Amino acid sequence: MTHWILPLETVTPADLNRVGGKAYALHRLAQAGFTVPTTYCVTTDAYAEFVSHAGLRERILMELHRKDFKDMRWEEIWDASLRIRNLFLTIPLPSPLADSLRTAFETHFPETAVVVRSSAPGEDASDASFAGLHESYVNIRGADAVVDRIRSVWASLWSDRALLYRQELGLDVEKSAMAVVVQEIIAGDRSGVSFSKNPNNQFEGVVESVYGLNEGLVSGTVTPDRWRFDRSSRRLTEHTPAEREYAVVPTDSGIERRPLPEGLAARPPLTPPEAEAVFALALRSESYFQAPQDVEWTLRDDRLYVLQSRPITTVSTDAPDDTRRWYLSLHRSFENLKALRSRIEQTHLPGMAAEAQALAQRKLEGLPDAQLADEIQHRVETNDKWVKVYWTEFIPFAHGIRLFGQVYNDTMRPENPYEFMDLLGATPMASLERNRLLEELASMIRADPRLREILQKQDPEQADDLFRHRLARFIEKFGDLSCPVTGGTQCLQGTDALIKILLELASHPPAGIDHPGAGTADRLKIAFFERFGQQAKREQAEQLLDLARASYRLRDDDNIHLGRIEAQLIAAVEEARRRIRSRLPQLSGRLDPAEAVLSLKNPAHVPSMPGAQQAEEKPRKTPSRIQARQIVGQPAGPGISKGPARVIRTTEDLFEFKHGEVLVCDAVDPNMTYVVPLASGVVERRGGMLIHGAIIAREYGLPCVTGVPDATQRIHTGDALTVDGYLGIVTIG
Repeated sequence: MTHWILPLETVTPADLNRVGGKAYALHRLAQAGFTVPTTYCVTTDAYAEFVSHAGLRERILMELHRKDFKDMRWEEIWDASLRIRNLFLTIPLPSPLADSLRTAFETHFPETAVVVRSSAPGEDASDASFAGLHESYVNIRGADAVVDRIRSVWASLWSDRALLYRQELGLDVEKSAMAVVVQEIIAGDRSGVSFSKNPNNQFEGVVESVYGLNEGLVSGTVTPDRWRFDRSSRRLTEHTPAEREYAVVPTDSGIERRPLPEGLAARPPLTPPEAEAVFALALRSESYFQAPQDVEWTLRDDRLYVLQSRPITTVSTDAPDDTRRWYLSLHRSFENLKALRSRIEQTHLPGMAAEAQALAQRKLEGLPDAQLADEIQHRVETNDKWVKVYWTEFIPFAHGIRLFGQVYNDTMRPENPYEFMDLLGATPMASLERNRLLEELASMIRADPRLREILQKQDPEQADDLFRHRLARFIEKFGDLSCPVTGGTQCLQGTDALIKILLELASHPPAGIDHPGAGTADRLKIAFFERFGQQAKREQAEQLLDLARASYRLRDDDNIHLGRIEAQLIAAVEEARRRIRSRLPQLSGRLDPAEAVLSLKNPAHVPSMPGAQQAEEKPRKTPSRIQARQIVGQPAGPGISKGPARVIRTTEDLFEFKHGEVLVCDAVDPNMTYVVPLASGVVERRGGMLIHGAIIAREYGLPCVTGVPDATQRIHTGDALTVDGYLGIVTIG
């Protein structure tokens, strides 16, 4: 047991790498006379014993080497992390380790609630703070629950955030290990953090405080009061009060955010002398460690406890390729996601729809060239505005899916780490509505040989009124499919592309949605909710599921909404292109909006239209044929299928798609998912369970492999493919 668990007072300098930075700092603080709660350290030896016994090292390396880590997108990092995390949660601990841990905590904390925190080697070092990247669990009671949370802390070593941070800092992922701090919980009256040096102002110190446990402040669910101090004089210079509404408090089943009593809400959690004492504590820690410190503390019965102390580090923004700050911003709390959802559904989506409609109603043909140029510039600015909203609001909202997935897997411990996806599907999505309307038109063609013959002659005007009405309704809502975005029309030859897709759909039986039936989803939902005994906890779980479904729906719909704005920009540029070619017929290819504006305002300007010329200058090279081989990607849609490949490089390639082919592309954009009902499988270079191709493939029950390096170069149209969506393997040949 002493090999796996060390009391804080027995730690020595030689144990630093076994107990981690957080535990070793607490040991030093206790030795120096700071008041530290009773603490035990579960060493990295215990972690290594579990990993070795379970054969996890090899499985972790397999997940992290499906492709170069530096080439993984955030969705792929999250998927790999999810699979690794599930291994830690579902594989049993070896009996000697489990028995030793259980016996130790039955002995040391028989009735006492504890906090279970990470203490990874390298964590809380002066040049690499991992604050907030690994998990902590508050108010855990009973030896079995403590051991279970230790496993969760071990698993958090492989969280998506921690993986990215380690990669950015150049740490060795393969040699990473995790120690754990198990600390008596101090149910403080007031808690907070103190920065001996303000990260944003070297001449200041800062104290932040809330009522109740620190968890509310750390998680962002409770706003703290803030006190600023002059570092040289230690004088209090400013107090910024908060809107004191809630406190996080321990309960019989964990922790809970509760409204503050009126008397407490009316006064700050600290008096000025108490704030000064907390700041003095931080300065004392700084003096002891010879570096500015971020100290977490709590007050109980007027006694000041140090819960942890770590060097102050900030995420650098100097390096242009440092993506950590943006990536960490994707992780949102439940309360933050609720507010984000409200803004998206009540403000952004209606605003986007109204702006797209207003642009569509503006007639372009009669505008003088100068006014058309101004209109193009206005549409560029409008599109840029909504693209910014997409990145700052829509993309972070995808974390609703990830948050639900973690809660579901922690609660249910399913063998399949993606089981929670069965609860998120079968939700209304714009791309599915588009495919449903296409199928309605295709069914009319199947039932009417004369209509098929008319359309084969590309003469839809000869069709009956009902078909023409439904066709017009489809185009009004989703465009004629000839443009790379939803809502665009006549980027190629009018309705030719749409008719071609309809004829191919009509030549085969309809492809139905093949997600798990309502019975399966209901069974999973009931089982999930039953794990939350208290009515309040169950209601929170229901709200989380509802939010995750909204997040899942928007994850597929966002580009379609955005596409309707971009379609209006394309329409204006196409009008400019038509006018410019009327006087310069030799020009061909794409027209950049900026070039369109210049040419409209200055007829003497000859625009650069590089699309066609570039295609001629750089003909596509066909690599030498090689024997059948396997390519490894990320499993994103269960199942196995075979079929000839159809490699999609341009919008025009979509119109050649045939029933039973495997859709192979760089990325399935929501604007191109109308061919998925024809496909037998999906293969993408981009990766992740949350990308659009994976979402729509699962809706149709298609095997899907994402994150396949160089998919469109290594696979050629016509290649025979086997797509294994269970293992994430594509076999060519």
